Amino acid sequence: MNQPSGASIGTIYGADAPVSGIAYVGGAYMPLAEASIPMVDRGFVRSDATYDVVHVWNGRFFRLDDYVERFWRSMTALRMEIPHSQDEVKAILHQCVRRSGLKDAYVQMTCTRGIPPKGSRDPRACANQFTAFAQPFVWIANEEQRRRGLHVTVSSVQRIPPQSIDPRIKNFHWLDMTMALFEAYERNAEVPVLPDAQGNVTEGPGFNIFALSRGRLVTPDRGMFEGITRRTVIELAEDLQMPVEVRALPAQELARADEIFLTSTAGGIMPVTRLDGAAVGAGTPGRATMALHDLYWRRHDEGWKSTPVAGEAA
Repeated sequence: MNQPSGASIGTIYGADAPVSGIAYVGGAYMPLAEASIPMVDRGFVRSDATYDVVHVWNGRFFRLDDYVERFWRSMTALRMEIPHSQDEVKAILHQCVRRSGLKDAYVQMTCTRGIPPKGSRDPRACANQFTAFAQPFVWIANEEQRRRGLHVTVSSVQRIPPQSIDPRIKNFHWLDMTMALFEAYERNAEVPVLPDAQGNVTEGPGFNIFALSRGRLVTPDRGMFEGITRRTVIELAEDLQMPVEVRALPAQELARADEIFLTSTAGGIMPVTRLDGAAVGAGTPGRATMALHDLYWRRHDEGWKSTPVAGEAA
């Protein structure tokens, strides 16, 4: 499999740059290893938080505006607000990357509910807190897994339903994902995809899923987080004249798919070559998957929908 071109994980602009990462907390920049939030912040004790992650590749943010706008929609949906504009948040993210010296980075922005007044459990009384950090680029799959394709299982653990929490709001409610991961390891798989109550697949820990079924790409339309990489694949498929259907994807249809791949900010497009122990297609990364994979990384190299990291460290 062709691997994405560019620098390896942790490549830095300067030899003395702090490769572990830089964080922004309480209005100050600091080494990521020294950053923290209060233990009584509801973001920690109640998972009362939202976040988003944008990546930097070859010194350029990919679709930065889209990620920040989605972060704002999540905060609005959770009745949160921060004392920064979208442009100010973008500037903070730029500074985190510049100060870290990283050329390829995983950049997270987070809003936690904050600390309630003493004796209160009222979330309305909390001052919401914004934090951010940049660290070396994160991959869901390692190099060997990306080359030969991931082994996936359809979990017996159901995804938290949209009636409980809208999955389009990026959040830290991952216990269903975590239990599904343990189950996947027990089944000699590497990652799970979780079904809904009707037996349709939704998503897995940190990724969306696509299947090539009857000559069309199919991706779930409900019960999952609507990833920016998922959106990008739908756009790239149009460029490659691949028809896409956004609809329910039953687990039984997934099992019969000619190709399967996963999409995530943390890795782009990743082929799946085994599902529940059985080979997907020929058991090797499929032609459509690799065409999309190669176009995705080529567009990165061309600077498509990207913003150069700007601003010098102060």
